[in-house]
Amino acid sequence: QVYLVESGGDSVQAGGSLRLSCVASGPTYTPRRYLMGWFRQAPGKEREGVAAFDNRGNTNYADSVKGRFTISQETAKNTLYLQMNDLKPEDTAMYFCAAGRVEYSGSWSAITRYNYWGQGTQVTVSS
Repeated sequence: QVYLVESGGDSVQAGGSLRLSCVASGPTYTPRRYLMGWFRQAPGKEREGVAAFDNRGNTNYADSVKGRFTISQETAKNTLYLQMNDLKPEDTAMYFCAAGRVEYSGSWSAITRYNYWGQGTQVTVSS
């Protein structure tokens, strides 16, 4: 079992920045066993991948956030981050942290690749 707790969501104006954090814990969690990622879901829309690590240690980003968002991980603290700069109103959504076993296959952005999810943290960007 893996538990994920996100924080850092807030309401900001367009052009602003936020840093989201996700702390992982649980009896089976170790950083080397799981790949981590960030997803988001806006009202009336499907959940979509924002950024994630893959099996080769590479970072992957949705086209809509490339150059503005950065995913990082501090393994000693079991914490995943998402630095979000130059925020836009279309970034408004609930942001979720996700964890999936490293041996699972599939695209980094496939929801089915991840079997643990946090409760989410709300990001609202006003124009």
